[in-house]
Amino acid sequence: MLLDALIDQLPLNIRKWVEVIGYDTDSDAMLVAEQRLRQNFPGLSLHLEQKDFLDHVLNLQGCGDLFSAGELQDSFHLVIANPPYVRTQVIGSQQAQKIAQSFGLTGRVDLYYPFLLGISKILSIDGVAGVITSNRFMTTKSGQSIRRELLYRFQISHVWDFGDTKLFDAAVLPSVLVAQGIHDTRHPHTDGINYTSIYETDAIATLDSNDIISALSVKNDTVVAIPDGRRFRVQHGTLDNSGDIEGIWRIATQSIDKWLETVKANTWGIFRRIGKIRVGVKSTADRVFIRNDWSKLPYGRPELLRPLITRHNARRFKANTPSNPKQTKEILYPHEVTEHGRSAVDLSLYPKTARYLEQYRDILKARTYVIDAGRRWYELWVPHDPVAWSSPKLVFPDISDKPVFWIDTDGGIVSGECYWLRCENDSEQDLLWLALAVANSSFIEVFYDHRFNNKLYAGRRRFITQYVEQFPLPDPEGKEAKVIIALTKEIYAKLPSGEADCLAEELDKMIWRVFGLVI
Repeated sequence: MLLDALIDQLPLNIRKWVEVIGYDTDSDAMLVAEQRLRQNFPGLSLHLEQKDFLDHVLNLQGCGDLFSAGELQDSFHLVIANPPYVRTQVIGSQQAQKIAQSFGLTGRVDLYYPFLLGISKILSIDGVAGVITSNRFMTTKSGQSIRRELLYRFQISHVWDFGDTKLFDAAVLPSVLVAQGIHDTRHPHTDGINYTSIYETDAIATLDSNDIISALSVKNDTVVAIPDGRRFRVQHGTLDNSGDIEGIWRIATQSIDKWLETVKANTWGIFRRIGKIRVGVKSTADRVFIRNDWSKLPYGRPELLRPLITRHNARRFKANTPSNPKQTKEILYPHEVTEHGRSAVDLSLYPKTARYLEQYRDILKARTYVIDAGRRWYELWVPHDPVAWSSPKLVFPDISDKPVFWIDTDGGIVSGECYWLRCENDSEQDLLWLALAVANSSFIEVFYDHRFNNKLYAGRRRFITQYVEQFPLPDPEGKEAKVIIALTKEIYAKLPSGEADCLAEELDKMIWRVFGLVI
């Protein structure tokens, strides 16, 4: 229990002066906490209340606005907390919007965001707060507003990113923040923030440690083995957000910064230069629109079927044909482009499609947000531009431990579990092949970890728009880049084969060299 651990660390001569106040909404947890604290610390001044901390902070202020003027109770000198981690999908959109408005947050709101800001309002100047929470806010787009507000409302002393350590059973990619209360909230406080990260690795360990916490005391960039056989790389540095108050938080060390500077010096552009990276189609009724058994329908296959590209097609450079026939799917795609732009097809022209969709009219019409948006009841929610599907495109899955990017030239439609990129300028198609080479390299794994380091368990990375669009490209007119493009096309043509695999190894070394580095 956090309070028990905190009090235990206080000197004995200090405890008699300490007044402990705690809040929780769980009555059973409150009872257990009170019994334990009174048993471990007889005579402790203890006041535990069954109350929602957010409601408590709001009630201390006028008009229910956290940042409005109002009288506060006496500030706290020490605060320790493990706020609930609840995504907006679970909270519900209305409650999420209310929380966002009350606490000055924008975008998608996780419940621990307002908890963190609430602590800033009850923490005394130079008081210290320690908080355990998810590390997601440090690297996701939805965390932009909370990253900004934390730097304005606290002087953060240290950040520990415990990543995929599974530090305790309830941990969801945990992080720990220790911060001080401040008086001046007009300017961000970004200097002198220590940052420690620990992530599982396959590298050879040079030291042994009894547990995860003990491993944190080793020197920077040390690989540590713990008794259960796992190995972790520990890094110590400072927090860097690239000078952007809402920017991603990453660990900065002398060696990492030097590495990134070398890459920057050899970078011509980034993937965003090629075009906009998009997530695949979203139907919000997949069991209606996506199937692997269309040929078994009694009245024949609908006319508007298109091949669907899914994570089961994932293979570097060229799509793979799934060995399981059930994983080869098609999508009913009821959209076209007319002289007026993208629109839903006229179902009267496609009788088999119309007959099929009519069976599911009630299910599809229940998607009221589609109707409210002025769309037809049988449309996909996110169909994208029908013309774009025929263009060559770079495709990749959202989550994978290694980068897996491939080129599609068959006009397939990308599913919502993958992302895709097509070249906006038809005369620059070779940029896609150059991007394909970079994206599949071991170099990009290191680049990703140095710049973003958004890892899930078992080393899996999130390949999403905000990261991939920042991947670097060498000068496409350079001699090395032209060789890389030609070699990438050769690998694509020869897959699958042992020769293609050998060429891919050669290509990987070339990517490192073109960015001024060696493996």
